[in-house]
Amino acid sequence: MPKTENRWRWLTALVAVAALALAGCDGKPSTSHAGGPVDGWPVWGQSHLGQRYSANTQITPANVKDLKVAWTYRTGDLSAPGEKATLAFEATPILANNTLYLCSPRNRIAALDPVTGKEKWMRDLKPHINGGTVIVCRGVSYWKDSQASGACSQRIFAATIDGKMWALDADTGKPCEGFGAGGRIDLHDNLGFIEKPALYGVSSAPTIVGDMVITGSKIIDFHNVDMPGGVVRALDARDGHVVWAFTAAPPSVPPGDGKTYPRSAPNVWAPMSVDVDRKLIFLPTGTPQIDAVLGKDDWDYYGSSVVALNTDTGQPVWHYQFVHKDIWDYDTPAQPMLFDYKGPDGKTVPALAQATKMGYIFVLNRENGAPIFPVVEMPVSTSGLQKGLSPTQPIPELPEHEVQITKMQDSDMFGFGLIDKWDCQRRFRKLKNDGIFTPFYAESSVDYPVSVGGMDWGGLAFDPGRNMLIVNSNNVIGAHHLAPHAGPDGYSPLIGTPYRQVYDNMMSMFGAPCNAPPWGRLTGINMTTGKKVWEVPLGTSRDEAPWPLWFHLGVPNQGGAITTASGLTFIAATTDRYFRAFETETGKELWRVSLPAAGQSMPMTFRLDANGKQYVVLSAGGHSALQNKQGDYVVAYALP
Repeated sequence: MPKTENRWRWLTALVAVAALALAGCDGKPSTSHAGGPVDGWPVWGQSHLGQRYSANTQITPANVKDLKVAWTYRTGDLSAPGEKATLAFEATPILANNTLYLCSPRNRIAALDPVTGKEKWMRDLKPHINGGTVIVCRGVSYWKDSQASGACSQRIFAATIDGKMWALDADTGKPCEGFGAGGRIDLHDNLGFIEKPALYGVSSAPTIVGDMVITGSKIIDFHNVDMPGGVVRALDARDGHVVWAFTAAPPSVPPGDGKTYPRSAPNVWAPMSVDVDRKLIFLPTGTPQIDAVLGKDDWDYYGSSVVALNTDTGQPVWHYQFVHKDIWDYDTPAQPMLFDYKGPDGKTVPALAQATKMGYIFVLNRENGAPIFPVVEMPVSTSGLQKGLSPTQPIPELPEHEVQITKMQDSDMFGFGLIDKWDCQRRFRKLKNDGIFTPFYAESSVDYPVSVGGMDWGGLAFDPGRNMLIVNSNNVIGAHHLAPHAGPDGYSPLIGTPYRQVYDNMMSMFGAPCNAPPWGRLTGINMTTGKKVWEVPLGTSRDEAPWPLWFHLGVPNQGGAITTASGLTFIAATTDRYFRAFETETGKELWRVSLPAAGQSMPMTFRLDANGKQYVVLSAGGHSALQNKQGDYVVAYALP
């Protein structure tokens, strides 16, 4: 399940600290850029495989240092003075119909000229927002009707934070009247009682399979044991009727008749992947309601898993669970990445790699869900306030782990000086500490890794030519406990349980995490051996702390990386305001540019034709819960 506004409060202390506008080039490509591959970015993850890989080679390790701003666009979607809403501009544009399409946090859908950045049209979907969640939209999707021409034969599908699915004419932005009622479907239909519209919405781009629009949902965490179910629906792209629906309730529960769906079942908030040839769609699932407290006996059957469905019927083919009896909000946070695993014996296996919040990467045969690298069931603590926890948890032996400590010690605590280190060690010794998967206690206990990872929605990028997996990750300790409902308001109400969840501070007196850095990493992994080829700290404290505290220690990050055939990895994501390019083979930083606001997003890159420039485009708007500089910028870079 996605993170809520308050889930960031401990992280915001990491470090002490107008109308649409347009600027850019004239859009005339230089003849010096002629030749080479031409590749676009038609869907959120570049393809349904989710590899975030571009075949473009115009921008190379040798010339990336010469990148300049080509154009800048502003959405106009900013927090008003005094507004309490938590905005995060995390959108990745797509390229379709010779146009860039993207969404702002409040679901303003924009169509831009990809060469100049000029706005072609903008449609404000005006979702009903009343707090209670992070306001975010990560992308939109494109569909072309092979049986029609004219108005609405090309459509942009946009799902909103308040649970509506819109079909817009790709040329004009006008609603497609034949889709649902007036161009929209209310995804709240048949879900039962929803306390506030924003408690059930959508943050990820819909998935297009043939003539179907497939969407999951974003349901607020830690709120109530009785919540709408996380149904995944395949909608007809022409008229919006439900083709099939899948609810991740256990097999013993009737799946619903289309008029009602089981409540409180796990949801799917992250993007999905598709193996078109095998007719499989892969769903990264959340936890059943409610996090922190165990729910009904078998309702985690599909929870914190990847579930493979038949795309024609929506019926499950296989599933693999990454966390048993998940009370830690370690739900599956990212798009599964599909690739061909090249084994040491030379054989190729159709594979799936899944990033997890625990810092583990699972590699599975995507035809049947069998692990390709060995997975062991590690004994874990079942102490704490709750009965029925799993005595073991699955741990892959390979790829090598991003979070490398299974049980922190006081020697793992950090300080800029002796005093703050001593204070962190003193507070750490008071925590209940059973290692990774420490259960909830009435007393404060270790929360490591915290539920923003490890890895989060930024997921994985893959360079198939170099067989290199790129992953950005976090490495931060937290602490929490369960308290009786009576008393001051806690972080999470956990309505329907005897408890509320409270987060306890594990930041140093200088505002840094108490555990030793790096607090953020970028890693390259050889996917035949599963071994790390390189690992570097990702990010600095610049823009968040005053000089001279600009340390290259690696900082928490939200966002993702992309790779190119020329051997580049592009990523922003960090709490500093830098956009970076690394050499994929070595991890060497080759280029860095300061953004107008932090880039808590995933970039994209495209080239329109063989005589044109390659552009790299990024949303730069920060994340208000991180308390970094906010913005509404979309910035494109290209060679002169």
